[in-house]
Amino acid sequence: MSKTSEVSSQKVYDQAARAHRIRSGVAKTLIYLLLGLWALMVLFPFYWMVLTSVKDYAAYNAEYVPRFYTLSPTIENYVSAFTTVSLGRYFLNTLIFTLLTTGIMLVVVVLAAFGFARLEFRGKNLVFTLFLALMMIPTELVVITNFVTITNWGLRNTFLGLILPSVTSVFYIYLLEENFEQIPDSLYKAAKVDGTSDIKYLLKVMLPISQPTIVTITILKVIECWNSYVWPRLITDNEKYFLVSNGIQEIRENGFGRENIPAMMAAVVVISIPLIVLFLIFHKKIMVGVSRGGTKG
Repeated sequence: MSKTSEVSSQKVYDQAARAHRIRSGVAKTLIYLLLGLWALMVLFPFYWMVLTSVKDYAAYNAEYVPRFYTLSPTIENYVSAFTTVSLGRYFLNTLIFTLLTTGIMLVVVVLAAFGFARLEFRGKNLVFTLFLALMMIPTELVVITNFVTITNWGLRNTFLGLILPSVTSVFYIYLLEENFEQIPDSLYKAAKVDGTSDIKYLLKVMLPISQPTIVTITILKVIECWNSYVWPRLITDNEKYFLVSNGIQEIRENGFGRENIPAMMAAVVVISIPLIVLFLIFHKKIMVGVSRGGTKG
């Protein structure tokens, strides 16, 4: 090949490489612009909620055109959230409900997943299939049945009545069962040869290996309990047992009043902070746990 041909080929290669870099740069720029726009759309409601919560009630009502900033922020609305209404009690109720429900659910889910993943019994596959079929039934369809059952048992306006319908989850059992299935059978057989009981093998081997998925299930259940609204609203009409979700409605109706939007936003911010902090701390573990639970082999 002549020197001229080599130079010509190099020019063609350089032009193609330059065009590729330009296309890649344009594509990345568009992607980042779209992601930035999406992030702005998602975060703006949170910004507006926090901004409204630090505005004075009179200043807020005087804004005929909403302002995207305030020159005189105040924490008076946050003080009112704990002094004017029973937000502290709602927080305590929600904390009790969340901790008890999550703890009982973990016991139920872990034992059920272990049984389906490691134990052999007649009809296991059929039972598991029917169990998974329950995922196709919307939760709203069983609310009335649960309500009638809890009412007949005399458990309305009790923590037990709040907790019982939420102590299991077909999806979490499936997620953890898939994770348990990835643990080699050789470990289980070796443990049985050494005389290790099933419970000891579960506690000493399977749970440590499946820690990311356990953490994920725990965090997701905590978020689910904290945001629970329909069932607590249906089964409780006594303010002593209100959670933060349905307590907000009580605050709106009989606390600050419908017109005091800044105070309402302050209460919503206070309620939202624990979940936001929890997700920011554990979001990587959530992603790892979900990916491990959904990957087999």
